[in-house]
Amino acid sequence: MLDTKINLLVIDDDDINIFIIKKIVEKTGFDIEMVSKSNGQLAIDYLKDAISRGATLPHLILIDINMPVMNGWEFVEAYQQLGIAKPVDLYILSSSVYENDIEKTKSYSAVRGFISKPLSIERLTELIKALEAKRS
Repeated sequence: MLDTKINLLVIDDDDINIFIIKKIVEKTGFDIEMVSKSNGQLAIDYLKDAISRGATLPHLILIDINMPVMNGWEFVEAYQQLGIAKPVDLYILSSSVYENDIEKTKSYSAVRGFISKPLSIERLTELIKALEAKRS
């Protein structure tokens, strides 16, 4: 187990998906603090604020593609411009079945992979264990 809490940022405009992810987080048994934002711009603002305050940044970010204001791809581009030195595990979490979306994921160095919705307890546990291995 990690010595410290895992900070998870979920960027998704669907309240049902957010609710499901919260329930999955609870069932993993890990100490996870989850913050959700309904679009990429709100998430960028949240990250900029955390950086300016010297607050702990998320260890893991799950990003939906299709959202209002700033979509997932626009978020990733804006995120890369923040110049965050400590790498954060970013994953696209989408219901998209388009091969070009899955391939586009590979074109961003900041994005570690593509996860098809719905997120499962097993998949989130794998992501947390990978974080645990990197941090130990």
